[in-house]
Amino acid sequence: MYAIWLENKKLSVREDLPVPDRLSGEALVRVLRAGICNTDIELTRGYYPFTGVIGHEFVGLVEEGPDEWIDQYVVGEINAVCGKCTSCLDLRRTHCTNRTVLGIYNRDGVFAEFAAIPIENLHVVPSTLSIDTATFTEPLAAALQIQSQLNIDKSDCVMVLGAGKLGQLVARSLELTGCDLHVFDRNESKLNVLSNMGISTGHVDTIPNSVFDISVECTGSPDGFNIARRSLRPLGTLVMKSTYASNLTLDVSDLVVDEITLIGSRCGPFDLALDMLINKQIEVEDLIHARYPLRQGLDGFETAKQPGILKVLLDI
Repeated sequence: MYAIWLENKKLSVREDLPVPDRLSGEALVRVLRAGICNTDIELTRGYYPFTGVIGHEFVGLVEEGPDEWIDQYVVGEINAVCGKCTSCLDLRRTHCTNRTVLGIYNRDGVFAEFAAIPIENLHVVPSTLSIDTATFTEPLAAALQIQSQLNIDKSDCVMVLGAGKLGQLVARSLELTGCDLHVFDRNESKLNVLSNMGISTGHVDTIPNSVFDISVECTGSPDGFNIARRSLRPLGTLVMKSTYASNLTLDVSDLVVDEITLIGSRCGPFDLALDMLINKQIEVEDLIHARYPLRQGLDGFETAKQPGILKVLLDI
C-alpha cells in the first residue's frame, strides 16, 4: 500500500508497505481523508524519534472487524491503551503507561491507504456530517480539552496566542463560553479569519503584560511560551497546547513569585467534538487551505509549513 513514512526526521512516500494486520480488538480501516497538524510537522523536526507511518487525524471506512462496524464511516481516538494499568483503571486512559499513540509513538498512523485501529477508539460518523468536517474531530477534541480542565466563563479574560490550525479551533470553542477573548498572532491573514467572526484579534507586538486570567499557548515556539507567560496577571493560568521540538528556558522563580499555574493540555472528548460539528456549533471547513492526494503528500507537508497556511488535507 501507499503511505507517508517518517524515519530519521525525513519523510518519504512508500508504495511497498503491507496492509497492516488486524489484531484482536482492532478494525481494519480504509482511510479516506486525513489532516496534517503541527504535531506531524514537529515530528519531522525531532519532537519524538518516531519511525513509521505518520498521521493521526482521519476519517475512514471500516473494511474488517465486527459485523456491526463493517462499512461504517469512522473517526478514531489516537491513544491505544492496555486497560489494565493503574492509569486505565483510574479512568486516566489517555495516560496509560503502556499506550501506543497513532502515528506518534509505537503505532503506525493514518497517512496510508489502511490503518489498524482499536475498535474501542472508533466513533461513528453520521451521514449528515461531511467527510471534510469530520476530519476535524480529533483537533477539535484537543481544543475542547481546555474546558475539561478549566471552568471558563464570562468573568475570565482569556488570551489565545497563535491563530494557526489548532489556535483557530481553540478560539472558536472558547468563544462559546462567553469569556472576554483575545487572539494574537503575527500573521494578519490568520487573524482576519477570526476577526471576521467578531473575535477580538491583534498583532503579537500589541499584547499587554500582566492582564489576562488565562493564556493559551498555541504557537509551539519558546518565544510563544515567554510571551504567554508575560501576559498573565499574578495567580493566572498558562495552558500549553503545543508540542515543542526545541527546549524551553524557564524563569521558575518568576512562576513561583506570581503563583502561576501551568497546565499541559493534550487529547480531548471525541463525543463532544462530534456533537458540536454535527450541530454546527463550530464551523471548520473555512479552515481548509489545500488538499493533496496521498502520493503528493510531501508537497502537502511543504505547503502546511508555510506561514499563513491553515489546514492541509490528504485525500487517501
